[in-house]
Amino acid sequence: MTDLSEKTVLITGAGGGFGQHMTRQFRDAGSKLVLTDIDDRALRGSVEDAGDVLLASVAADLSTEEGCGVIAGACSAKGIVPDVLVNNAGIGFAGRLDHVPRERWEKLMQLNLLAPMRLCSLFLPDMIARGSGHIINVSSLAGWVGTQGMTAYCASKFGLRGFGESLSADLQDTGVKVTNVYPCFSRTAILDSAQYGYAERRAVPENLISEPADVVAQIIKGVQSDRLHVFPDKHARRIHYIKRFAPWIIPLVDRRMQHDSIKTGKEAN
Repeated sequence: MTDLSEKTVLITGAGGGFGQHMTRQFRDAGSKLVLTDIDDRALRGSVEDAGDVLLASVAADLSTEEGCGVIAGACSAKGIVPDVLVNNAGIGFAGRLDHVPRERWEKLMQLNLLAPMRLCSLFLPDMIARGSGHIINVSSLAGWVGTQGMTAYCASKFGLRGFGESLSADLQDTGVKVTNVYPCFSRTAILDSAQYGYAERRAVPENLISEPADVVAQIIKGVQSDRLHVFPDKHARRIHYIKRFAPWIIPLVDRRMQHDSIKTGKEAN
């Protein structure tokens, strides 16, 4: 069991939808916090919410190797070795790969997949030497099911899932745990991400959207019980079971979702 009381938790993407709720809920669990996001403006609200448990806030672009180094350097300067590293920062967009500018999907891969790998490589040696630690990778249901219009996003999240599974195997008997998280759509800014190549904007149907506070609560429960895989909402759990036991249904589900997203987008306009 991972006890979060008095543990130091480093949260990437701390100013985003999940990050804000992580800040509050880890704070309420008794953790001390290190927060990072792309700039100080993005961090402002979470820094205020953290209050006196904030150890450091660091603005850095984690889509670059240099940005990851900034985080590690800031922690080292304060003598901080995180007990929990939350790889939460990420971006998304929709569109067929050849419609998406190359620099966009390359940045997505850098932030969604390479940043967690880089940060783990920087912090793991000290965690292993200490004999304790916990890595949380916020993947996605898109890390289990490939879907139309999300080629790059699915590639990054499938990669993060595989990274976490393999890392967990590598870290057996070191005292360092791994938890991968696979939310479906949640009410965060990613719902308003850019779309490429569509004649009309698409939108996620309301019945598929979970509340980020509920997702984060399930993440914390999963971490406290040292679970490798966490499906934090009913839609993620349902689709995961279909993928495992009746995978031939997935294309039908995807077509239905595409139809509903087009309809929802028209209604919103």
